[in-house]
Amino acid sequence: MRHKRRGNHLSRTASHKKALMRNMAAQVIEHKEIKTTTAKAKELRGYVERLITYAKKGTLHHRRLAFKLLQNKGAVHHLFEEVGPAFEGRNGGYTRIIKLGNRKGDAAPISIFQLVGYEKAASTATAQDKKKKSKKDKAPKKEAAPAAEEAAAPEEKPEEEVQDTKAEAAEETKKPEDKE
Repeated sequence: MRHKRRGNHLSRTASHKKALMRNMAAQVIEHKEIKTTTAKAKELRGYVERLITYAKKGTLHHRRLAFKLLQNKGAVHHLFEEVGPAFEGRNGGYTRIIKLGNRKGDAAPISIFQLVGYEKAASTATAQDKKKKSKKDKAPKKEAAPAAEEAAAPEEKPEEEVQDTKAEAAEETKKPEDKE
């Protein structure tokens, strides 16, 4: 029986789950959002919200408690200097889970876990995901060859820049003569 055993074990040992939560929390604090399975995101929610509450309080004791959970000085510093003050006026609900659907390989439900109020980070991440192409899209195309030739050709400078460089070269040759 699971008496007083709360939370999802995620098919891991206690030490493995603790390491997983530490790493994922540090990544969320650093990048403001991560993409992970829905089960991991739901388990991570309480972990990260507790850390943000510590950061809002901001005392040395709470900094040490946060370090005890994270074991990452850079993440703790970032948490207390940037993330905590951003949530100063908010009483809970610091995170959001956005369900994306199922993963292609194993049909695992995937979600985006993000900090509320950092939507700009989310929009840039989704834009980068759209730019990434699948392996089929990366296959060379016939139209790519002319583009490569254009990139290899040296760019012509505007006439003003050419004249400026000629004038500078002429001044440099005159300077040694003036010294004699």
